[in-house]
Amino acid sequence: MTEHVLVTGAAGRIGRAVLAHLDDHGVAATALVLADPGDLTARHVVVGDAADPATVRKALHGVDAVIHLAAIPTPEHNTPQEVFGTNTMATLTVLEEAGHAGIHHACLASSYGVTGLPWSVTDAHPPYLPVDEAMPSQVSDPYGLSKQADELIAQMAARRHEMSVVCLRYPFVGDQERLTARARQLRQNPAAGAAELWTYLDVRDAARAALLALAVPGPGAHAVHLCAPDTLSQQPTSDLIARFHPGVELRAAISGRQAAIRTTAAEKLLGFVPEWLFEL
Repeated sequence: MTEHVLVTGAAGRIGRAVLAHLDDHGVAATALVLADPGDLTARHVVVGDAADPATVRKALHGVDAVIHLAAIPTPEHNTPQEVFGTNTMATLTVLEEAGHAGIHHACLASSYGVTGLPWSVTDAHPPYLPVDEAMPSQVSDPYGLSKQADELIAQMAARRHEMSVVCLRYPFVGDQERLTARARQLRQNPAAGAAELWTYLDVRDAARAALLALAVPGPGAHAVHLCAPDTLSQQPTSDLIARFHPGVELRAAISGRQAAIRTTAAEKLLGFVPEWLFEL
Protein backbone atom coordinates (compact mmCIF):
# COMPACT_ATOMS: atom_id res chain seq x y z
CA MET A 1 0.00 0.00 0.00
CA THR A 2 1.30 3.45 -0.95
CA GLU A 3 2.16 5.54 2.10
CA HIS A 4 4.40 8.37 0.89
CA VAL A 5 4.52 9.76 -2.65
CA LEU A 6 6.94 12.10 -4.36
CA VAL A 7 4.99 14.50 -6.60
CA THR A 8 7.11 16.42 -9.08
CA GLY A 9 5.63 19.55 -10.60
CA ALA A 10 3.46 19.71 -7.50
CA ALA A 11 2.67 23.42 -7.83
CA GLY A 12 1.00 22.95 -11.21
CA ARG A 13 -2.67 22.47 -12.03
CA ILE A 14 -2.65 18.67 -11.80
CA GLY A 15 0.04 18.66 -9.12
CA ARG A 16 -2.05 20.65 -6.67
CA ALA A 17 -5.03 18.38 -7.30
CA VAL A 18 -2.85 15.32 -6.70
CA LEU A 19 -1.60 16.74 -3.40
CA ALA A 20 -5.19 17.40 -2.30
CA HIS A 21 -6.27 13.90 -3.34
CA LEU A 22 -3.38 12.27 -1.50
CA ASP A 23 -4.17 14.31 1.59
CA ASP A 24 -7.83 13.26 1.42
CA HIS A 25 -6.72 9.62 1.37
CA GLY A 26 -4.20 9.93 4.19
CA VAL A 27 -1.17 9.50 1.94
CA ALA A 28 1.88 11.62 2.76
CA ALA A 29 3.45 13.66 -0.02
CA THR A 30 6.78 15.25 -0.79
CA ALA A 31 6.52 18.04 -3.34
CA LEU A 32 9.37 18.74 -5.76
CA VAL A 33 9.01 22.21 -7.28
CA LEU A 34 11.18 24.79 -8.99
CA ALA A 35 9.94 27.43 -6.52
CA ASP A 36 7.97 27.00 -3.31
CA PRO A 37 4.67 28.92 -3.48
CA GLY A 38 4.25 28.45 0.27
CA ASP A 39 0.79 26.91 0.21
CA LEU A 40 1.32 23.29 -0.88
CA THR A 41 -0.42 20.47 0.96
CA ALA A 42 2.70 18.37 1.42
CA ARG A 43 4.68 16.94 4.32
CA HIS A 44 7.93 18.08 2.72
CA VAL A 45 8.74 20.56 -0.04
CA VAL A 46 12.00 20.23 -1.95
CA VAL A 47 12.98 23.09 -4.23
CA GLY A 48 15.00 22.24 -7.30
CA ASP A 49 15.08 20.82 -10.79
CA ALA A 50 13.61 17.38 -11.49
CA ALA A 51 16.45 16.85 -13.98
CA ASP A 52 19.09 17.19 -11.25
CA PRO A 53 20.01 13.78 -9.75
CA ALA A 54 21.09 15.16 -6.37
CA THR A 55 17.84 17.10 -5.96
CA VAL A 56 15.76 14.08 -6.92
CA ARG A 57 17.68 11.81 -4.53
CA LYS A 58 16.94 14.27 -1.73
CA ALA A 59 13.25 14.41 -2.66
CA LEU A 60 12.99 10.60 -2.75
CA HIS A 61 13.98 10.20 0.90
CA GLY A 62 11.31 8.13 2.69
CA VAL A 63 9.18 7.79 -0.43
CA ASP A 64 7.64 4.56 -1.73
CA ALA A 65 6.09 5.78 -5.03
CA VAL A 66 6.41 8.62 -7.54
CA ILE A 67 3.93 10.73 -9.51
CA HIS A 68 6.00 12.63 -12.08
CA LEU A 69 4.22 15.68 -13.47
CA ALA A 70 7.05 18.20 -13.91
CA ALA A 71 7.31 19.31 -17.54
CA ILE A 72 7.10 22.21 -19.94
CA PRO A 73 3.43 21.71 -20.89
CA THR A 74 3.34 23.06 -24.47
CA PRO A 75 5.77 23.67 -27.34
CA GLU A 76 4.57 27.25 -27.76
CA HIS A 77 6.78 29.32 -25.46
CA ASN A 78 10.19 27.61 -25.43
CA THR A 79 12.65 26.43 -28.02
CA PRO A 80 12.33 22.85 -29.30
CA GLN A 81 15.57 22.01 -27.52
CA GLU A 82 14.28 23.37 -24.23
CA VAL A 83 10.95 21.55 -24.49
CA PHE A 84 12.30 18.17 -25.52
CA GLY A 85 15.47 18.31 -23.44
CA THR A 86 13.84 19.55 -20.25
CA ASN A 87 10.97 17.10 -20.33
CA THR A 88 12.90 13.97 -21.22
CA MET A 89 15.87 14.61 -18.94
CA ALA A 90 13.55 15.14 -15.98
CA THR A 91 11.71 11.89 -16.72
CA LEU A 92 14.93 9.92 -17.14
CA THR A 93 16.39 11.36 -13.95
CA VAL A 94 13.29 10.80 -11.81
CA LEU A 95 12.80 7.19 -12.93
CA GLU A 96 16.50 6.33 -12.78
CA GLU A 97 16.89 7.70 -9.26
CA ALA A 98 13.63 6.10 -8.16
CA GLY A 99 14.83 2.76 -9.48
CA HIS A 100 18.14 3.04 -7.63
CA ALA A 101 16.19 3.94 -4.48
CA GLY A 102 14.26 0.66 -4.72
CA ILE A 103 10.95 2.29 -5.63
CA HIS A 104 8.77 0.02 -7.74
CA HIS A 105 5.71 2.15 -8.56
CA ALA A 106 5.59 5.31 -10.65
CA CYS A 107 3.04 7.29 -12.63
CA LEU A 108 3.98 9.71 -15.40
CA ALA A 109 1.96 12.49 -16.96
CA SER A 110 1.99 11.68 -20.64
CA SER A 111 -0.39 13.42 -23.00
CA TYR A 112 -2.91 13.07 -25.77
CA GLY A 113 -0.26 15.09 -27.56
CA VAL A 114 1.58 11.85 -28.34
CA THR A 115 -0.91 11.43 -31.19
CA GLY A 116 0.65 14.43 -32.92
CA LEU A 117 -2.70 16.09 -33.53
CA PRO A 118 -2.30 19.07 -31.17
CA TRP A 119 0.32 21.59 -32.34
CA SER A 120 0.70 19.81 -35.67
CA VAL A 121 2.54 21.77 -38.34
CA THR A 122 0.63 19.83 -40.99
CA ASP A 123 -3.08 19.41 -41.64
CA ALA A 124 -3.18 16.32 -39.42
CA HIS A 125 -6.25 14.16 -38.93
CA PRO A 126 -6.66 10.92 -36.99
CA PRO A 127 -6.36 7.87 -39.26
CA TYR A 128 -9.44 6.44 -37.57
CA LEU A 129 -11.80 7.10 -34.68
CA PRO A 130 -12.24 6.53 -31.81
CA VAL A 131 -8.59 7.16 -30.90
CA ASP A 132 -6.95 4.28 -29.05
CA GLU A 133 -3.49 3.40 -27.77
CA ALA A 134 -2.59 1.56 -31.00
CA MET A 135 -3.16 4.57 -33.26
CA PRO A 136 0.01 5.60 -35.14
CA SER A 137 1.52 8.90 -34.08
CA GLN A 138 1.87 11.90 -36.38
CA VAL A 139 4.07 13.99 -34.09
CA SER A 140 5.64 17.07 -35.68
CA ASP A 141 6.27 19.11 -32.52
CA PRO A 142 8.86 18.78 -29.72
CA TYR A 143 6.32 18.49 -26.91
CA GLY A 144 4.52 15.49 -28.40
CA LEU A 145 7.92 14.00 -29.20
CA SER A 146 9.03 14.47 -25.59
CA LYS A 147 5.99 12.56 -24.37
CA GLN A 148 6.69 9.76 -26.82
CA ALA A 149 10.22 9.62 -25.44
CA ASP A 150 8.88 9.70 -21.87
CA GLU A 151 6.84 6.57 -22.62
CA LEU A 152 9.96 4.87 -24.00
CA ILE A 153 11.88 5.88 -20.88
CA ALA A 154 9.08 4.31 -18.82
CA GLN A 155 9.53 1.05 -20.74
CA MET A 156 13.27 1.16 -20.11
CA ALA A 157 12.81 1.83 -16.39
CA ALA A 158 10.33 -1.01 -16.07
CA ARG A 159 12.88 -3.43 -17.50
CA ARG A 160 15.96 -1.90 -15.88
CA HIS A 161 14.56 -1.55 -12.37
CA GLU A 162 11.62 -3.99 -12.38
CA MET A 163 9.22 -1.10 -11.90
CA SER A 164 5.55 -0.61 -12.62
CA VAL A 165 5.27 2.62 -14.62
CA VAL A 166 1.94 3.94 -15.87
CA CYS A 167 1.86 6.78 -18.39
CA LEU A 168 -1.42 8.68 -18.35
CA ARG A 169 -2.26 10.34 -21.66
CA TYR A 170 -4.11 13.36 -20.33
CA PRO A 171 -6.37 15.43 -22.63
CA PHE A 172 -7.33 19.06 -21.90
CA VAL A 173 -7.47 19.14 -18.08
CA GLY A 174 -9.08 21.81 -15.94
CA ASP A 175 -11.10 22.82 -12.94
CA GLN A 176 -14.66 24.02 -13.42
CA GLU A 177 -13.56 27.58 -14.20
CA ARG A 178 -11.10 26.49 -16.88
CA LEU A 179 -13.54 24.01 -18.39
CA THR A 180 -16.25 26.66 -18.50
CA ALA A 181 -13.95 29.01 -20.39
CA ARG A 182 -12.98 26.23 -22.79
CA ALA A 183 -16.61 25.28 -23.43
CA ARG A 184 -17.40 28.93 -24.16
CA GLN A 185 -14.50 29.08 -26.61
CA LEU A 186 -15.72 25.96 -28.39
CA ARG A 187 -19.24 27.36 -28.72
CA GLN A 188 -17.82 30.38 -30.50
CA ASN A 189 -15.17 28.49 -32.47
CA PRO A 190 -15.56 24.70 -32.62
CA ALA A 191 -12.49 24.47 -34.86
CA ALA A 192 -10.38 25.30 -31.81
CA GLY A 193 -11.16 21.87 -30.35
CA ALA A 194 -10.78 19.78 -33.49
CA ALA A 195 -7.21 18.60 -32.78
CA GLU A 196 -8.18 17.45 -29.28
CA LEU A 197 -11.55 16.11 -30.45
CA TRP A 198 -13.31 18.52 -28.04
CA THR A 199 -12.39 16.24 -25.11
CA TYR A 200 -11.56 17.09 -21.51
CA LEU A 201 -10.92 15.71 -18.03
CA ASP A 202 -11.74 17.33 -14.71
CA VAL A 203 -8.55 17.92 -12.73
CA ARG A 204 -9.96 15.94 -9.80
CA ASP A 205 -10.31 12.89 -12.04
CA ALA A 206 -6.79 13.48 -13.31
CA ALA A 207 -5.58 13.25 -9.71
CA ARG A 208 -7.67 10.16 -9.00
CA ALA A 209 -6.18 8.36 -11.97
CA ALA A 210 -2.64 9.15 -10.84
CA LEU A 211 -3.15 7.54 -7.44
CA LEU A 212 -4.88 4.53 -8.98
CA ALA A 213 -1.89 4.10 -11.28
CA LEU A 214 0.37 3.48 -8.30
CA ALA A 215 -1.55 0.29 -7.49
CA VAL A 216 -0.82 -1.36 -10.85
CA PRO A 217 1.38 -4.41 -10.24
CA GLY A 218 4.70 -4.72 -12.01
CA PRO A 219 7.09 -4.98 -13.50
CA GLY A 220 5.80 -3.41 -16.68
CA ALA A 221 5.07 -0.14 -18.47
CA HIS A 222 1.66 0.96 -19.68
CA ALA A 223 0.31 3.98 -21.56
CA VAL A 224 -3.42 4.71 -21.49
CA HIS A 225 -5.70 7.45 -22.77
CA LEU A 226 -7.97 9.28 -20.34
CA CYS A 227 -10.91 11.60 -20.92
CA ALA A 228 -14.45 12.25 -19.77
CA PRO A 229 -17.09 10.24 -21.65
CA ASP A 230 -18.60 13.37 -23.20
CA THR A 231 -17.17 16.48 -24.88
CA LEU A 232 -17.18 20.17 -24.08
CA SER A 233 -19.15 20.93 -27.25
CA GLN A 234 -22.90 21.30 -27.48
CA GLN A 235 -22.84 19.82 -30.98
CA PRO A 236 -23.07 16.09 -31.69
CA THR A 237 -19.59 14.62 -31.99
CA SER A 238 -20.41 12.89 -35.27
CA ASP A 239 -21.36 16.25 -36.81
CA LEU A 240 -18.11 17.80 -35.61
CA ILE A 241 -16.09 14.90 -37.00
CA ALA A 242 -17.82 15.15 -40.38
CA ARG A 243 -17.07 18.88 -40.50
CA PHE A 244 -13.49 18.96 -39.23
CA HIS A 245 -12.20 15.43 -39.93
CA PRO A 246 -14.08 14.47 -43.11
CA GLY A 247 -13.51 11.00 -44.46
CA VAL A 248 -11.93 9.60 -41.30
CA GLU A 249 -12.73 5.93 -40.76
CA LEU A 250 -15.18 5.33 -37.90
CA ARG A 251 -14.44 2.02 -36.21
CA ALA A 252 -17.27 2.35 -33.70
CA ALA A 253 -20.50 4.31 -33.51
CA ILE A 254 -20.19 7.69 -31.76
CA SER A 255 -23.51 9.03 -30.50
CA GLY A 256 -24.57 12.35 -29.05
CA ARG A 257 -21.75 14.23 -27.36
CA GLN A 258 -19.74 11.05 -26.81
CA ALA A 259 -15.96 11.49 -26.72
CA ALA A 260 -14.08 10.04 -29.68
CA ILE A 261 -11.29 8.60 -27.52
CA ARG A 262 -11.51 5.00 -26.37
CA THR A 263 -10.70 4.73 -22.64
CA THR A 264 -11.38 1.04 -22.06
CA ALA A 265 -7.67 0.36 -21.47
CA ALA A 266 -7.61 2.79 -18.53
CA GLU A 267 -10.78 1.30 -17.13
CA LYS A 268 -9.35 -2.21 -17.34
CA LEU A 269 -5.87 -1.35 -16.02
CA LEU A 270 -6.78 1.18 -13.34
CA GLY A 271 -10.45 0.58 -12.66
CA PHE A 272 -10.81 4.25 -13.60
CA VAL A 273 -14.13 5.74 -14.63
CA PRO A 274 -14.44 9.57 -14.59
CA GLU A 275 -16.66 10.90 -11.81
CA TRP A 276 -16.57 14.66 -12.43
CA LEU A 277 -18.48 15.48 -15.61
CA PHE A 278 -18.92 19.00 -16.95
CA GLU A 279 -22.49 20.20 -17.35
CA LEU A 280 -23.05 22.48 -20.33
